Amino acid sequence: MRNAFDFTPYRRSSIGFDRLFDMLESATRSDAGQDGYPPFDVEQRGEDLYRISIAVAGFTRDQIDITSKPNLLLVQGKKGDDGDRRFLHRGIAARAFERSFQLADYVVVTGAELADGLLQIDLKREVPEAIKPRRIEIGGASTPADAIEHKAPEAVAA
Repeated sequence: MRNAFDFTPYRRSSIGFDRLFDMLESATRSDAGQDGYPPFDVEQRGEDLYRISIAVAGFTRDQIDITSKPNLLLVQGKKGDDGDRRFLHRGIAARAFERSFQLADYVVVTGAELADGLLQIDLKREVPEAIKPRRIEIGGASTPADAIEHKAPEAVAA
């Protein structure tokens, strides 16, 4: 199925925005792996602080893998074999999962914690000083009159 939006005209006239258009196109596609399991929340905890909370009831620390790549956070969970356990009813989901989150530039994972069935991943946006906006002082003459002096040429008497 084709996307509802065609970004081709914008790709031709824009330079350096390829990753943005790729993200927009991938957001419109249906992802078979992202079926809503496990459920998660994304919370903004400050101007540059975020937390992702994922409901992973029944999973242990050893069964969850968190991988951080540039602009991507991948969380995977895989349950081991139940061995000799015999369930009469199984209501707690025990299937493997994979959740991916697109991260903005300069967002890094600062920590992760598993407690009470919730995996909480803390994120922080760390913009390098070199690319932060800075004020530029304007140099030169203090007033326009000092900068340019125009005098009319004196007429020569003949």
